[in-house]
Amino acid sequence: MHKAQNPMAIGWRIRDCNAMNDPSSLPNTNRRHERIDPSTSRAIRFRGPFSELYRFICWAYLKLSGWRIMGDWPADPKLVVVAAPHTSNWDGINMLAAAGYYRVKLRWMGKKELTTGPLGFIVKWFGCVPVERKGNTDIVRQMKDAFDQVESMMLAVAPEGTRAKTREWKTGFYHIAHMANVPLLISVLDYGRKEIRLSGVLETSGDYDADFAEIRAHYDGAKGLDEGKFTVSESH
Repeated sequence: MHKAQNPMAIGWRIRDCNAMNDPSSLPNTNRRHERIDPSTSRAIRFRGPFSELYRFICWAYLKLSGWRIMGDWPADPKLVVVAAPHTSNWDGINMLAAAGYYRVKLRWMGKKELTTGPLGFIVKWFGCVPVERKGNTDIVRQMKDAFDQVESMMLAVAPEGTRAKTREWKTGFYHIAHMANVPLLISVLDYGRKEIRLSGVLETSGDYDADFAEIRAHYDGAKGLDEGKFTVSESH
C-alpha cells in the first residue's frame, strides 16, 4: 500500500453532532476524512463460532491466494463501502472473503424480483437489498429508507457500475451516502500489490467534485485484475 499519511498532516475532521437531520440540505463543512492505518487489520467483535469458522475459511482463501489485508474495520454501524477497482467477477469473491475475515456481512443492491419467489429468502440472506427499478423510481431514496430502517448496514457499491472499461464513475454511491448521512468507507482491491486495503473514511460534504478528488487520491497507483479497464480519471 502507498505510505500512510500522518493524520495530523491531513487534518482529521470530526462529525458535527449539531448538524441538521437532512444532510442534503446544507454542505457539511465540518466533515470527517480519516486515513486508515494500514499496519493493522483488526476485525469487528466476535460474533459466534459459525462466524469464526467462516472467518477462518476466508482468511485461508486470502492467504493461499497471496492477498494481504490492510486497515482496521471502522466502528461506524452504517457505511457505504466503495468497492473498486471492479474489472472482474473475481472482485466480488475477493471482497466477500475480505468481509468474512473482518466478520462483516456486506449488503448489495439487487432487483426486487430476485428476492421474491420460493428462493427469495436465500438471496436476501446472502445480502441482497431489493430495489424497485421499474418506472421513474428513485433508487437513492430507496436506499436511504433502507438505511433508516436498520441499526447497522454495510452496503457495498461498485462505483464503476460495470466490469467493462469506463472513463466515468457513477455517482449513485455518493448520493446514497450523502442522503442517508452515512460515511463512505473507501476500499481498494489492488491486484498490482495484491492488497485489499481499507484506505479511508469520508463523510460527504455535498460538493461531489471536491469530495471525488479526495476519493480518487486513495486509488493512486491501484490496479484492477484487468489493468486496462480501471480508471478514476473522470466522474459523472
